[in-house]
Amino acid sequence: MENKRQPANSDYIVIKAIEDGVNVIGLTRGTDTRFHHSEKLDKGEVMIAQFTEHTSAVKVRGKAKILTSYGEIESEKK
Repeated sequence: MENKRQPANSDYIVIKAIEDGVNVIGLTRGTDTRFHHSEKLDKGEVMIAQFTEHTSAVKVRGKAKILTSYGEIESEKK
């Protein structure tokens, strides 16, 4: 069994869906940025995500509240 350790200072973000159908998409690190994970949240659901050696960015589609160590932002419905 391989022991994969994450950096101790990896940032977390919290995403709370304000409406049904919010998409949260994880993007990879490296020379080519690619989608590597996707989740769909319904109203009131919360997802806690961590930036890791594989995840460099998170894209949020739909109306959601996003909490980070840098502050709070609300995404808007397109």
